[in-house]
Amino acid sequence: MKKTKVITTEDILLKLCQSVSTVLTSATQSNVTYSAMVQKITKTTLKPDFGCFVLFDGGFSGLVVINFTSQAALEVYGNYMRSMGMPEEDLAIHHNADEVGDVLGELMNQLVGDFTNKVRKELQTNITQNQPKMLAINKQVVLSVDTNLERPQARRVTFSTAKNNIFYLEFAMDKTEFIQMEEFEVQPDESPDAIIEQATASTKQRSDNKTENNNQDLLDELGI
Repeated sequence: MKKTKVITTEDILLKLCQSVSTVLTSATQSNVTYSAMVQKITKTTLKPDFGCFVLFDGGFSGLVVINFTSQAALEVYGNYMRSMGMPEEDLAIHHNADEVGDVLGELMNQLVGDFTNKVRKELQTNITQNQPKMLAINKQVVLSVDTNLERPQARRVTFSTAKNNIFYLEFAMDKTEFIQMEEFEVQPDESPDAIIEQATASTKQRSDNKTENNNQDLLDELGI
């Protein structure tokens, strides 16, 4: 008799942790790892120094929160921009600079995209995500994020950068299980490098279009 395979919250969380580690390691060209231990929590919160969150819906609903310390945020941002060829003198030095938030938001978009791709292939269901939101938070502020889930399950996992700076992933989703009834073949995952390359090309295209529009506006003002 065929043994039934059941996918639980922890299995889905593991897929998310793998996406975070793989995408950030590839994007920053430095090692990003996660703890083998997971913590059960009662609610998800945005904490200092920098909080990012994204909601997803579809086959199941949930929320992903990543809370960075200022050191971790700057290390991830700096390594990513150096890998893109940005000179050291042009890097932001404060975690609450706009460009740091933009980069962390783009990376979160990529890692959640990798996660939704895993869900589609391995769980045979689709989830969609909204645009990630980022917020610089001071030491006196902690914000709860309302997930509006019927039977929420929340977990926290600790991540470490190459320089041993810490950040935390918090994950909430409806209590659910996926039960495999039939065998199926999982298609190979798309390369994180390909995802990052595609996202980078899209960002560059938007920047080029903005520059071109600004130049045209200037020429129009000059009557040229």
